[in-house]
Amino acid sequence: MNRYIEFPSKNEYPVYAEMYMKLVKKDGSLIEQLKLSLEKTKTLFNNLSNKELEYRYEKNKWSIKEILVHIIDDERIYGYRALSFARNDKTNLPGFEQEDYNLNSDTSERTIENILEEYVALRLSTITLFNGLSDKSLKRMGTANGNQASARALGYHILGHDLHHIKIIEDLYLKKLRT
Repeated sequence: MNRYIEFPSKNEYPVYAEMYMKLVKKDGSLIEQLKLSLEKTKTLFNNLSNKELEYRYEKNKWSIKEILVHIIDDERIYGYRALSFARNDKTNLPGFEQEDYNLNSDTSERTIENILEEYVALRLSTITLFNGLSDKSLKRMGTANGNQASARALGYHILGHDLHHIKIIEDLYLKKLRT
């Protein structure tokens, strides 16, 4: 079952998240969109060679493979935040430093198959989480890294963040790599 999860109002997420929110459909099809992005991301990464997966368009930029691990890290963190907010946990959750996460991810030691296995398992878990939250709990607000958001807004953030990075891979990395 794909339940309807209403798109959040602007007061349910911080201004910085607008860049992700504008990439998603606002018709309440969060679960369906999460499933579609899962398939798109799997297809993209399954069709890249190891050389392409290790590609960086500049020396200090992340590799394509590292971007996927970043998507996973972000989804896991934002999923935890959504669960915390949905359960009305009033703890001000900490932020995280994405550059440190990347630096310590040991991505180059992992196969794409292993990373995709984690991505798929996490995405299915995210879908199950949001499918199981009540409308009341989806609207609950919490604070992380000094920013307020609702649980449902974090679901849309997860989706938009994935779409944002896939677009960067397609429009920047792969275009540079293949020209």
